[in-house]
Amino acid sequence: MTSFLTHRARVHDSFLPLHRRHSALRTCLTCFAPYGLRATYHHLTLSAAIPRRLEADPDALVRAVEELHEARVLWRARAEEYTAQRRAEKWAGRRAVANPRPWWLRSWWDGPHRAWYDAPFHHPSLRLPEYVRRQNAMLDGADLPGCPACGDERPPVSNSTGHGWVELCRGCAWVLAPCPCGQRHQVVPETPFNWNGIWRRAHMSDEGTPNAHWPAV
Repeated sequence: MTSFLTHRARVHDSFLPLHRRHSALRTCLTCFAPYGLRATYHHLTLSAAIPRRLEADPDALVRAVEELHEARVLWRARAEEYTAQRRAEKWAGRRAVANPRPWWLRSWWDGPHRAWYDAPFHHPSLRLPEYVRRQNAMLDGADLPGCPACGDERPPVSNSTGHGWVELCRGCAWVLAPCPCGQRHQVVPETPFNWNGIWRRAHMSDEGTPNAHWPAV
């Protein structure tokens, strides 16, 4: 498999057709996507202002991959530190993994960020490097205010599960207080969506601004 950096270079290659540069961006997301592939792509369409018509602003693809690259550099540095730490712990006879696990090893199915998988537009509004810095800081013991994911300090939203209630971050739907049953529940999006629509940027205008008529169109 070719590397993240190889596909990053393809996104930058102005001699390639735009659809191939766009596909290279998606391949980069299969290597690293802090919010999950679909939610991270959705985030980048907004933060980099990727228009529905790529021809209107080809540089948007470069802005997107560079934001992703900046976040990945921060993650790799912290992940390498963690790998060295775990190696030393194993040599010392401490083989059990500390709980909670590092943020990049969380399970999507039973993690507090399940909503980003079920409803990809519920991700944090933070730029990806800011999110990674925040997660790394908490991994190192920092006590940060607000939602662990996005820092939103507004009162949470209560959602019924049919037999209990969960409290979700108002900004990114991170689970702040789980259901009393102990299980993670699927988040049903208020806005119907499909991956093909997100991939084709139906939520964006031809000029790269959010589509005011989505999802009605």
